[in-house]
Amino acid sequence: MRIAQLANFVGPSSGGMRTAIEALGAGYTAAGVERVLVVPGPADEVRTTDTGDVVQLRAPRVGGGYRLIVEPWRVAEVLERFAPTSLELNDKLTLLPAARWARRRGVGTLLFSHEQLSDMFAMRSGIEATRASIALLNRVLVRSVDTIVVASRYAEREFGAVAAAVDCPVARVPLGVDLDTFTPDPARADRRPGDPLRLVHVGRLSREKSPHLAVATAVELHGRGVPVRLDVYGEGPHRDELEALAQRAPVTFHGYVDGRDELRRRIAGADVALSVCPGETFGLAVLEAMACGTPVVTADRGGARELVDASSGGWAAPEPDALADAVLDVVRRPVASMRAGARRRAERYPWSAAVASMLALHDGASSVSRASA
Repeated sequence: MRIAQLANFVGPSSGGMRTAIEALGAGYTAAGVERVLVVPGPADEVRTTDTGDVVQLRAPRVGGGYRLIVEPWRVAEVLERFAPTSLELNDKLTLLPAARWARRRGVGTLLFSHEQLSDMFAMRSGIEATRASIALLNRVLVRSVDTIVVASRYAEREFGAVAAAVDCPVARVPLGVDLDTFTPDPARADRRPGDPLRLVHVGRLSREKSPHLAVATAVELHGRGVPVRLDVYGEGPHRDELEALAQRAPVTFHGYVDGRDELRRRIAGADVALSVCPGETFGLAVLEAMACGTPVVTADRGGARELVDASSGGWAAPEPDALADAVLDVVRRPVASMRAGARRRAERYPWSAAVASMLALHDGASSVSRASA
């Protein structure tokens, strides 16, 4: 098998997608598969890594730190040289020319949908996208690829009827978490009576990730007189807004944390992680927190909600007062039980399971190439 992974429109808030692509790619090569990754960048470059070649194609910035390959024929040139048996597309807005290349050559295609377009657009811009425009794009997508891959039931609903109408399979493949890196801290000290409630939020400080809701939840708890501290890890364009929203509440913005082990230590030291975006199609930050033994409070909708159960956290409507109630409910439960439950829940999602599922889909897609050869 020869798998080409393609990612376009790559930027600072695509960290979850990058993590997924890297983890899956490492799993593919460990299974003996040849793999190439094609991404946009500031200059043409080819790097040979332990997990296959990475081909970076010169691409302009298109706003917000994102880069976009605007010369699709250059992607086709890479694919012609590599001769993949299947393609894995990781952007549904810009990679359709590659899908057309694959269709002409009998190469199977998987489209991994990393976002729910209508919700993402609304959260990022504050404007509701028209259902007609999203439906039109989805009709094009299901006719252009062989299989749609999603990570949650929430993400799957976007394609249900339109995919069924043209017999395009929709496969649900939950993503995973690095259970060796994100682990509980055995030296963690339990909170003593009178100590502040330690909350943590990890993520891009951009509207589509709902950091405003996490900060507003801490402000709500502070306003109720609850001793609380929220540590926010991440950078993004709305940090100034978030600092203004925090006012005098004990919210500390630490910026980007360099080093996964250091981030793990800080997550593991918290009492509750806030991962409250109602538009997440999966929620890698949820799994990373739970793998550290930290219970999670999330919104009562979206893909992240599907990861959390009563043994590992709580959920509520995406409103500060409701989420504050959920936080207080979680911390009233036995600490040791909740922390053990969070880790057990994360252990249900090893990357090995996601890799195995994706390899099976790629094998099916590769049969298209074998049949047409």
